[in-house]
Amino acid sequence: MKPRDVIFNEKSDLWIFGYGSLVWKPDFAYKRSKVGCIKGYKRRFWHGDDFYRGDKENPGRVATLVEDEEACTWGVAYEVTDSQIEESLQYLNMREVVLGGYITEMVEFIPKEKGEGALLALVYIATSDNPIYLGPASDKDIAAQIAICRGNTGHNIEYLVRLAEFMRLYCPEVEDEHLFSIEAAVLNIFHHCGGIRPPDQKSLLLGAS
Repeated sequence: MKPRDVIFNEKSDLWIFGYGSLVWKPDFAYKRSKVGCIKGYKRRFWHGDDFYRGDKENPGRVATLVEDEEACTWGVAYEVTDSQIEESLQYLNMREVVLGGYITEMVEFIPKEKGEGALLALVYIATSDNPIYLGPASDKDIAAQIAICRGNTGHNIEYLVRLAEFMRLYCPEVEDEHLFSIEAAVLNIFHHCGGIRPPDQKSLLLGAS
Protein backbone atom coordinates (compact mmCIF):
# COMPACT_ATOMS: atom_id res chain seq x y z
CA MET A 1 0.00 0.00 0.00
CA LYS A 2 1.34 3.41 -0.91
CA PRO A 3 1.24 6.01 1.88
CA ARG A 4 -1.19 8.30 0.07
CA ASP A 5 -3.60 5.40 -0.46
CA VAL A 6 -4.70 5.65 3.17
CA ILE A 7 -6.09 9.16 2.66
CA PHE A 8 -9.75 8.75 1.89
CA ASN A 9 -12.11 11.29 0.36
CA GLU A 10 -9.60 14.14 0.31
CA LYS A 11 -9.39 14.12 4.11
CA SER A 12 -7.59 17.11 5.61
CA ASP A 13 -6.43 15.22 8.69
CA LEU A 14 -5.01 11.80 9.52
CA TRP A 15 -4.16 10.03 12.77
CA ILE A 16 -1.04 7.86 12.94
CA PHE A 17 -0.63 5.37 15.79
CA GLY A 18 2.82 4.53 17.15
CA TYR A 19 3.65 1.73 19.59
CA GLY A 20 7.45 1.45 19.24
CA SER A 21 10.02 4.16 18.62
CA LEU A 22 7.26 6.46 17.36
CA VAL A 23 6.03 6.97 20.93
CA TRP A 24 9.21 8.82 21.86
CA LYS A 25 10.72 9.80 18.54
CA PRO A 26 8.11 10.56 15.86
CA ASP A 27 10.42 12.91 13.91
CA PHE A 28 7.60 14.31 11.78
CA ALA A 29 5.42 17.41 12.15
CA TYR A 30 2.03 16.90 13.77
CA LYS A 31 -0.78 19.04 15.16
CA ARG A 32 -1.41 17.17 18.41
CA SER A 33 -1.00 13.76 20.04
CA LYS A 34 -3.04 11.48 22.30
CA VAL A 35 -2.04 8.55 24.48
CA GLY A 36 -4.33 5.58 24.08
CA CYS A 37 -4.66 2.03 22.86
CA ILE A 38 -5.83 -0.21 20.07
CA LYS A 39 -7.62 -3.49 20.79
CA GLY A 40 -7.13 -6.85 19.11
CA TYR A 41 -3.32 -6.63 18.93
CA LYS A 42 -0.44 -7.41 21.26
CA ARG A 43 3.01 -5.80 21.03
CA ARG A 44 5.84 -8.27 20.54
CA PHE A 45 9.59 -7.93 19.92
CA TRP A 46 9.39 -10.37 17.06
CA HIS A 47 10.59 -8.22 14.18
CA GLY A 48 14.18 -7.90 13.02
CA ASP A 49 15.96 -4.61 12.39
CA ASP A 50 19.11 -4.64 10.28
CA PHE A 51 19.39 -0.88 9.82
CA TYR A 52 18.30 1.27 12.79
CA ARG A 53 19.02 -0.99 15.78
CA GLY A 54 21.12 -3.75 14.25
CA ASP A 55 22.94 -4.79 11.11
CA LYS A 56 22.93 -7.62 8.57
CA GLU A 57 25.06 -9.90 10.77
CA ASN A 58 23.33 -9.07 14.04
CA PRO A 59 19.77 -7.80 13.48
CA GLY A 60 18.19 -6.08 16.44
CA ARG A 61 14.80 -6.87 17.90
CA VAL A 62 12.03 -4.27 17.55
CA ALA A 63 8.30 -4.23 18.16
CA THR A 64 5.51 -5.28 15.85
CA LEU A 65 1.86 -6.12 16.42
CA VAL A 66 0.38 -9.62 16.51
CA GLU A 67 -3.36 -10.19 16.31
CA ASP A 68 -4.93 -11.27 19.60
CA GLU A 69 -8.62 -10.71 20.30
CA GLU A 70 -8.03 -10.37 24.04
CA ALA A 71 -5.07 -7.98 23.83
CA CYS A 72 -4.70 -4.22 23.95
CA THR A 73 -1.61 -2.26 22.88
CA TRP A 74 -0.86 1.19 24.28
CA GLY A 75 0.94 3.95 22.45
CA VAL A 76 0.52 7.42 20.97
CA ALA A 77 -1.65 8.66 18.11
CA TYR A 78 -0.50 11.76 16.21
CA GLU A 79 -2.80 13.99 14.20
CA VAL A 80 -1.30 15.31 10.98
CA THR A 81 -3.18 17.84 8.88
CA ASP A 82 -3.11 19.30 5.38
CA SER A 83 0.47 19.53 4.04
CA GLN A 84 1.76 17.56 7.05
CA ILE A 85 0.01 14.46 5.76
CA GLU A 86 2.01 14.04 2.56
CA GLU A 87 5.29 14.98 4.25
CA SER A 88 4.82 12.67 7.22
CA LEU A 89 3.72 9.73 5.09
CA GLN A 90 6.69 10.12 2.76
CA TYR A 91 9.02 10.16 5.76
CA LEU A 92 7.33 7.20 7.45
CA ASN A 93 7.25 5.22 4.21
CA MET A 94 11.04 5.35 4.12
CA ARG A 95 11.48 4.81 7.87
CA GLU A 96 8.93 2.08 8.42
CA VAL A 97 8.23 0.45 5.04
CA VAL A 98 11.38 0.71 2.90
CA LEU A 99 13.95 0.35 5.70
CA GLY A 100 11.80 -1.33 8.34
CA GLY A 101 9.75 -3.79 6.32
CA TYR A 102 6.39 -2.76 7.80
CA ILE A 103 3.03 -2.60 6.03
CA THR A 104 0.11 -0.28 6.82
CA GLU A 105 -3.29 -0.99 8.32
CA MET A 106 -6.16 1.16 9.58
CA VAL A 107 -7.23 0.50 13.16
CA GLU A 108 -9.55 1.95 15.80
CA PHE A 109 -7.65 4.04 18.34
CA ILE A 110 -9.19 4.63 21.77
CA PRO A 111 -7.86 7.72 23.59
CA LYS A 112 -6.92 7.29 27.25
CA GLU A 113 -8.59 10.54 28.24
CA LYS A 114 -12.14 9.94 29.36
CA GLY A 115 -14.97 11.28 27.27
CA GLU A 116 -13.12 11.17 23.97
CA GLY A 117 -14.44 9.00 21.16
CA ALA A 118 -12.55 6.40 19.15
CA LEU A 119 -10.57 7.49 16.09
CA LEU A 120 -9.50 5.74 12.90
CA ALA A 121 -5.71 5.63 12.75
CA LEU A 122 -2.96 4.40 10.46
CA VAL A 123 -0.55 1.88 11.97
CA TYR A 124 2.58 0.14 10.71
CA ILE A 125 2.80 -3.62 11.27
CA ALA A 126 5.53 -6.13 10.35
CA THR A 127 4.14 -9.55 9.49
CA SER A 128 5.67 -13.03 9.42
CA ASP A 129 6.13 -12.99 5.65
CA ASN A 130 8.74 -10.22 5.97
CA PRO A 131 12.31 -11.38 5.16
CA ILE A 132 13.70 -9.89 8.39
CA TYR A 133 10.87 -11.07 10.64
CA LEU A 134 12.44 -13.05 13.48
CA GLY A 135 9.38 -14.49 15.18
CA PRO A 136 8.78 -15.72 18.73
CA ALA A 137 11.56 -16.41 21.22
CA SER A 138 11.89 -16.53 24.97
CA ASP A 139 12.21 -13.24 26.86
CA LYS A 140 15.72 -14.31 27.84
CA ASP A 141 16.79 -14.97 24.24
CA ILE A 142 15.26 -11.72 23.01
CA ALA A 143 17.06 -9.82 25.77
CA ALA A 144 20.38 -11.45 24.87
CA GLN A 145 19.96 -10.34 21.27
CA ILE A 146 18.96 -6.79 22.21
CA ALA A 147 21.93 -6.50 24.59
CA ILE A 148 24.51 -6.89 21.82
CA CYS A 149 22.91 -5.14 18.86
CA ARG A 150 23.55 -1.65 17.54
CA GLY A 151 22.49 0.08 14.31
CA ASN A 152 22.65 3.41 12.52
CA THR A 153 20.52 5.23 15.11
CA GLY A 154 21.98 3.66 18.22
CA HIS A 155 21.93 0.67 20.53
CA ASN A 156 19.00 -1.73 20.58
CA ILE A 157 18.84 -1.27 24.36
CA GLU A 158 17.87 2.38 23.89
CA TYR A 159 14.80 1.34 21.89
CA LEU A 160 13.73 -1.06 24.65
CA VAL A 161 14.41 1.26 27.60
CA ARG A 162 12.68 4.30 26.12
CA LEU A 163 9.60 2.27 25.27
CA ALA A 164 9.45 0.83 28.79
CA GLU A 165 9.92 4.29 30.29
CA PHE A 166 7.07 5.66 28.15
CA MET A 167 4.76 2.97 29.50
CA ARG A 168 5.69 3.76 33.11
CA LEU A 169 5.27 7.51 32.64
CA TYR A 170 2.09 7.63 30.57
CA CYS A 171 0.39 4.29 31.23
CA PRO A 172 1.42 3.45 34.81
CA GLU A 173 -1.67 1.34 35.39
CA VAL A 174 -0.83 -0.98 32.46
CA GLU A 175 1.28 -4.06 33.10
CA ASP A 176 3.02 -4.82 29.80
CA GLU A 177 4.41 -8.20 30.79
CA HIS A 178 6.26 -8.91 27.53
CA LEU A 179 8.01 -5.53 27.46
CA PHE A 180 8.91 -5.38 31.14
CA SER A 181 10.10 -8.99 31.26
CA ILE A 182 12.53 -8.37 28.39
CA GLU A 183 13.73 -5.16 30.05
CA ALA A 184 14.33 -7.04 33.32
CA ALA A 185 16.22 -9.78 31.47
CA VAL A 186 18.48 -7.19 29.78
CA LEU A 187 19.24 -5.51 33.11
CA ASN A 188 20.01 -8.93 34.57
CA ILE A 189 22.52 -9.60 31.80
CA PHE A 190 24.43 -6.43 32.62
CA HIS A 191 24.16 -7.09 36.35
CA HIS A 192 26.12 -10.30 35.85
CA CYS A 193 28.74 -8.72 33.58
CA GLY A 194 30.94 -7.37 36.36
CA GLY A 195 30.44 -3.64 36.29
CA ILE A 196 29.17 -3.16 32.75
CA ARG A 197 26.02 -1.06 32.82
CA PRO A 198 23.32 -0.43 30.24
CA PRO A 199 22.69 3.15 29.07
CA ASP A 200 21.32 5.33 31.86
CA GLN A 201 17.55 5.65 31.52
CA LYS A 202 17.43 9.28 32.59
CA SER A 203 20.08 10.34 30.11
CA LEU A 204 18.26 8.49 27.36
CA LEU A 205 15.04 10.32 28.07
CA LEU A 206 16.72 13.70 28.32
CA GLY A 207 18.29 13.07 24.95
CA ALA A 208 15.01 12.13 23.30
CA SER A 209 13.83 14.35 20.49
